[in-house]
Amino acid sequence: MSENIYTDESEHKLALRHLVKEDYADLKIMMDEVYPDLGGAWPEKQYRAQLTVFPEGQICIEDHGKIVAAAFSLIVDYDKFGDHHTYDQITGDAYLTTHDPLGDVLYGIEVCVSLDYRSMRLGRRLYEARKELCQSLNLKSIVAGGRIPNYKDYAHEMSPQKYIEQVKKREIYDPILTFQLSNDFEVKRVLTAYLPEDKESKGYATLLEWTNLYYEDHKSPLIGATKTSARIGCIQWQMRSLNSVDELIQQVEFFVDALSDYQCDLALLPEFFNAPLMGIDEHDSSFDSIKALAEYSSEILDAISKLAVSYNINIIAGSMPVMDNGELFNVAYLCRRDGTLESQYKLHPTPYEKRAWIMKGGNGLNVFDTDFGRIGILICYDVEFPELARLQSEKGMQMLFVPFWTDTKNAYLRVRHCAHARAIENECYVITAGSVGNLPKVDGADIQYAQSAVFSPSDFSFPHDAIMAETTPNTEMTLIVDLDLTKLEQLKNEGSVKNYLDRRRDLYKITWLGD
Repeated sequence: MSENIYTDESEHKLALRHLVKEDYADLKIMMDEVYPDLGGAWPEKQYRAQLTVFPEGQICIEDHGKIVAAAFSLIVDYDKFGDHHTYDQITGDAYLTTHDPLGDVLYGIEVCVSLDYRSMRLGRRLYEARKELCQSLNLKSIVAGGRIPNYKDYAHEMSPQKYIEQVKKREIYDPILTFQLSNDFEVKRVLTAYLPEDKESKGYATLLEWTNLYYEDHKSPLIGATKTSARIGCIQWQMRSLNSVDELIQQVEFFVDALSDYQCDLALLPEFFNAPLMGIDEHDSSFDSIKALAEYSSEILDAISKLAVSYNINIIAGSMPVMDNGELFNVAYLCRRDGTLESQYKLHPTPYEKRAWIMKGGNGLNVFDTDFGRIGILICYDVEFPELARLQSEKGMQMLFVPFWTDTKNAYLRVRHCAHARAIENECYVITAGSVGNLPKVDGADIQYAQSAVFSPSDFSFPHDAIMAETTPNTEMTLIVDLDLTKLEQLKNEGSVKNYLDRRRDLYKITWLGD
């Protein structure tokens, strides 16, 4: 957002733009000047948190490089707060921890204009910029709590409701409410104790709304709507000798058919579930074996994608080796039941994969939209790097799927404990599936240990040990679990602890440096 505004060419040069960290010194001077009775400017750590959480919503007007007006906002899922809230509740104490990129309302938290610029209608320019932002983001409305500072002169003779009516009729002037009404905002109700320290307004505030007439309401369709619960099927896969791809697909279809009969939304296969195909022919080295296995991946993927469509179930095809531009990668595929395909490359090959298979790590991290929620995939070792799940969580991930392949119990426990931690840290479900059994003819795949499981956050709405369900160790079987996605939203806002909301965004953040 950048707009040059010229008035009295020799005197001013105004520009509308987004705020940046370096603006804090100017902003502090202005806010200390405007709000001496309300504590002045926010601490710099709060300001930095606002820029980190929602930089698009923090805008300003500068004059010859000096900040002379500013407006701050966030996006909220308004139904979570409703019309009864305080300033601290809906803004997360001004740290914007309540910001929800998937919300439906732009909430205005502050508009401030330097006292020396009050006659230039800069507030109106900021309000127009907010409206433009609201329309660009296709949000339903702008909502804000407005101070009524002149109420201090009338509190002894009338209620705040009557005062507001008098201001509406222009029988009383209020510097804030009069301005807001002239900018097409309507008063929805009176808020009590909205900003208790506001002595001029006696703690009262108006709840104001501007409606976006261009808002396109994407209502849930009568059929095919995104679900509020998901039924997940994990396949604890038995490694067995196979003689062809057809035998492998036959075994996959057996499990897909069974899970489809139970109306599962998704079936999860383990990492390298197709490893038995390495035993079809003899190879001189482990590298030759994995390269030969990669030659089957395209055929297997095509067959599983067709199974997803014909059995009406989404399938995460564990992971398979793939040759890409002459390099070998470990790739998980999401085969949707509508026929579409997406992939997640393993970012961290294990030391064995790098040494024996010359395997490379991918460079992209994804979150996928499905007909039952937003999901992420991390292949085995990747779940041991907490930054990845955190980045996915910031993009709205509700369920994390972890196909794994471990040989010994201690290797398995690394994956299990890390997967469990990711569920608690990121307030999401984590679903794991591994393989069991032996492959005597396959180098590097002699033994497997697995106990597939579904983990939840740790709070009262979930099982006391935060384990939704788990399989019998080292036994081929399926695990079917129903996941209530509404509980995740309740946890986020009402949990005993609030890992997402309580993150100190003013102190730290995780930044993706890849493509």
